[in-house]
Amino acid sequence: MKFIDTKSINDTLDYPSLIDALKEAFISDIKVPSRHHHDFKNPKEGIDSTLLLMPAWEESESLGVKIVTVSPNNAKYGMPSIQGLYLLMDAQKGGVEAIIEGKALTAKRTAAASALACSYLAKKDASSLLMIGTGALSVELIKAHSSVRDIKKVYIWGRDINKAQRIVEELKADFNINAVERIDEVISQVDIISCATLSQIPLVFGENLKAGQHVDLVGAYKPNMREADDELIKKVDIFIDTQMATKETGDIKIPLDEGTITIEDINADLFELTRGKHEGRQNHEQITLFKSVGHALEDLAAAKLVKKKLLD
Repeated sequence: MKFIDTKSINDTLDYPSLIDALKEAFISDIKVPSRHHHDFKNPKEGIDSTLLLMPAWEESESLGVKIVTVSPNNAKYGMPSIQGLYLLMDAQKGGVEAIIEGKALTAKRTAAASALACSYLAKKDASSLLMIGTGALSVELIKAHSSVRDIKKVYIWGRDINKAQRIVEELKADFNINAVERIDEVISQVDIISCATLSQIPLVFGENLKAGQHVDLVGAYKPNMREADDELIKKVDIFIDTQMATKETGDIKIPLDEGTITIEDINADLFELTRGKHEGRQNHEQITLFKSVGHALEDLAAAKLVKKKLLD
């Protein structure tokens, strides 16, 4: 049994191969039961934490389960909000093949899923990106989107401008990137807007969107959390990673519950996009939105790829 750490994951998983692996996974017949989502009281922090258990398997081949905790206040301790491990097993004989650090694996596969959607939904000539959020996912999302579109200009916003500046320093050798103090300064100037936060109130507003943009919403993982307002949700053509997005994220669930949109307003999920049942973007003026909540088949695909590259 091998433990695969963060450095090994980051050194091993390149976005072109990971995006291809996710595409194949969405086309394939991986079994994914409903994930366990448990919010639990955390009185020392004054805000609930979350435990997620995400299993998936290919019959007689690979079996995996991710165990994740989400602790929203961890930034003040200098710790990531999302932590966990991935257990990869042999589905035929049941043996454990690898234990994989969960935070890096999650960040990589989440960003790859957004990039996979972007390959169907963003304009072919998209060249600019606004990254909203400065957590662990932000750097990965910038890199992932840039692997499917020729991104020439990047802006990054965070509640703490100093964190945004640190990301600028980290990426300035590879990107023309600048930190901004206000989202509305640049949001109407970019082709792609990617948002990965734990916000409970909208940060992205429909009134600021322009024709042809693609909006990638990655955060707001609970039914009471939102990154986009109702005007935006009504204005865009909606795509999701899986049908769980209709129940697990406030960005979709709240507008559905309140009648702002109906289930028929959701164009397609990643299963339908990758299998050619929906073509994705249909014209240059269309505003598209991709909302993800994560899926266990993404973890299994990423874990298998790590194992293949490192251990096989």
